Amino acid sequence: MNQQAPIDGCVRVRGASEHNLKDVDVDLPRDAMVAFTGVSGSGKSSLAFGTLYAEAQRRYFESVAPYARRLLHQVGVPHVEEITGLPPAVALQQRRGGTSSRSTVGTITTLSNLLRILYSRAGTYPEGAEHLAAEAFSPNTAAGACPQCHGVGVTHDVAEDLLVPDTSLSIREGAIAAWPGAWQAHNLRRIVKNLGIDVDRPWRELAAEDRHWLLFTDEQPRVLIRPQDKDGGGGRDYMGTFRSARRHLQQTLASSPSEKMREQMLAFVRSAPCPTCGGSGLRPEALAVTFAGMSIAEANATPFSDLVELLRPETEGDPDEASVRISADLVARIEVLLGLGLGYLSLGRGSTTLSPGEAQRLRIATQLRSGLFGVVYVLDEPSAGLHPADAEPLLAVLDQLKAAGNTLFVVEHDMDVVRRADWVVDIGPGAGEGGGQVLYSGPVSGLEEVAGSLTSAHLFGRAERLEHEPREPAGRLRLEGVTRHNLRDVTVELPLGAFTAVTGPSGSGKSTLVVQVLAEVVRRHLGQPAADPQDADGEEEARPAGTLDVRATSGLERVDRLVLVDQRPIGRTPRSNLATYTGLFDAVRRLFAATPEAKARGYGAGRFSFNVAEGRCPTCQGEGFVSVELVFLPSTYAPCPTCHGSRYDAETLEVTYRGRSIADVLGMPVDEAATFLADVPAASRGLEALREVGLGYLRLGQPATELSGGEAQRIKLATELQRARRGHTLYVLDEPTAGLHPADTARLLRQLHRLVEAGNTVVLVEHDLDTIATADHVVDLGPGGGDTGGRVVATGTPREVAAAGVGATAPYLARRLAGRPDGGS
Repeated sequence: MNQQAPIDGCVRVRGASEHNLKDVDVDLPRDAMVAFTGVSGSGKSSLAFGTLYAEAQRRYFESVAPYARRLLHQVGVPHVEEITGLPPAVALQQRRGGTSSRSTVGTITTLSNLLRILYSRAGTYPEGAEHLAAEAFSPNTAAGACPQCHGVGVTHDVAEDLLVPDTSLSIREGAIAAWPGAWQAHNLRRIVKNLGIDVDRPWRELAAEDRHWLLFTDEQPRVLIRPQDKDGGGGRDYMGTFRSARRHLQQTLASSPSEKMREQMLAFVRSAPCPTCGGSGLRPEALAVTFAGMSIAEANATPFSDLVELLRPETEGDPDEASVRISADLVARIEVLLGLGLGYLSLGRGSTTLSPGEAQRLRIATQLRSGLFGVVYVLDEPSAGLHPADAEPLLAVLDQLKAAGNTLFVVEHDMDVVRRADWVVDIGPGAGEGGGQVLYSGPVSGLEEVAGSLTSAHLFGRAERLEHEPREPAGRLRLEGVTRHNLRDVTVELPLGAFTAVTGPSGSGKSTLVVQVLAEVVRRHLGQPAADPQDADGEEEARPAGTLDVRATSGLERVDRLVLVDQRPIGRTPRSNLATYTGLFDAVRRLFAATPEAKARGYGAGRFSFNVAEGRCPTCQGEGFVSVELVFLPSTYAPCPTCHGSRYDAETLEVTYRGRSIADVLGMPVDEAATFLADVPAASRGLEALREVGLGYLRLGQPATELSGGEAQRIKLATELQRARRGHTLYVLDEPTAGLHPADTARLLRQLHRLVEAGNTVVLVEHDLDTIATADHVVDLGPGGGDTGGRVVATGTPREVAAAGVGATAPYLARRLAGRPDGGS
């Protein structure tokens, strides 16, 4: 390792061996910004989070009363011999938005608490109205929640036009589309006929009261069905029970074990803003109170950039008045968010809709106001998902945290951020088993001399960049009059048989245009079911079923297939893993079932699945770990004492292939498995695809819950790469380079261009300048985010967009194309 001279006032790490770290010794300066770099999977996070932050948390928990520890989320004890000089630590990690639909930007930042107090103490009440406590202005409390929607703000119900899409059909012809098929359909038709309703008459000609009863009644009359009622069928008499379309739908959604059945029923459900509270989730009494002319619902829906201007006049006056003090505090806190480029967000924005970068910047802003001193902040790629223009104010805030007397440990891939660091720790040289070593620790300039560092090559401009002349399109896909969220009557042309990057600042409308509207238009053209309605960042919307916010389209006839590759998890439990998702597990299990030992014992492929009772460990049920109950302490997890984490019973593990058990193979990194299974076509093709997108360091049995959004996206892409492709496919990707080292980005880009060279089209949302520079076509949205975005400001080749000088992307792209290694900082 290249280590600079010993430093004073440092954090000293000795013998760190967490995950793939190889007995690492390193000294890190305090009161400085330290960047941890290296290719994806090299061990950066294992050192920064798995070792340094974990040890700081462990020491803190040691000082907490045992009973209180049960209430705290504890990280594991790190594998390290010694750490000295380590201050208390705060982790600011990349996470997808919160899991609760009731969590909002206001609750994350605690600004909602201040706003509720403001309305309670200083609001203008209707004449004669009682004073309301602050909790009455929260939809998450019994005192404040709307009685109809219980504070959610949305009601879910069915309507006749959804349940009966074609009113020219009769009941016998299947007019009620939400009713079940097969025998149940015959049963319901017989019941309705015996109740005196004509099942052969077109739906539109039935009496209105009969139509309403058939669809919405809660009554469940029982009717005697005789053989003569069965349209010629024989058999015995039976009692048939009627269920309305809505009741059948509700019961299916509540109790059906079939995910497919539930998805089919959701097509008949319409979500709409609650008519009582207008979508605010609040009681009418709270909505009647105003401040600065706004109800609290209006304040929650107002972008920060506008809200701060509405509140600013309220800060003038007697500083001892509650309204002045609270307004001033709100303005000061919101201005921090504006400085981080988050002015387009609002207090009521759901946390589930936030990108990881947005959520992290909100937490950083909260920490900036906390006034802590002498703390280590451990940050996970704070620039991920940010346009270069948005990254600059973020770096200014990090400088403020450091200037306040804190230490910043930053895991980072953005070379512009690394250049701003005081110190860099480069880990590698490769990923997984090929990494885990400190290649260099010292001032940034010294990394230039480290020949074996991929980071050094990219940081100092030595790395070879992918260059090519823009391709001639094979046609164009045109969307006219796109109107959704902040997109207003936007028209865009996307070249087919080409690589298009859709760019622009955070909140400018990129994901709305590409991941939502474009994907929906193509799905509809191909006759595929619609995905869950979501906004640019995943927010569920109350939109009428079947609506599509596009005036006209052309060029769709040239697209045969759509592949949407997003960053959603490939599974939500540890039982879902890399091998199961890609189909590799099937090939591996068949391989073991074909061994002489397995045949002699009568073991089929199912025996080698940890999800099947016959072969899995009976103690842990194939989980590999067990929960350990501790008195006064929270439950913890430990490797299963029977199978020691292998997940299988002893008899199954006795069957080996080339000296390895099924558990051994699942424990192999992709790189090792590719060599081990090189002569097994069903496995080698998928393994090579995973290596091609830079995932050679992942274990075959790596649980889905341990994968980042970027890793999940590349697994999906690898799954596509291994398939035989026919016809013209449109690949839609959402920031595929997020969380990637520049060396991994270059590898991924080669694969994406390979797809285009095979005659397909790639359209991606992207901030990375190296990726944008290699595109055939760029669509730049903006000029800002939120209400200041939503317009196409420039289109053309990367050089044309850069030369136009319009929008936020152009100046950064121009510097990149000019060969500046700093990308424009």
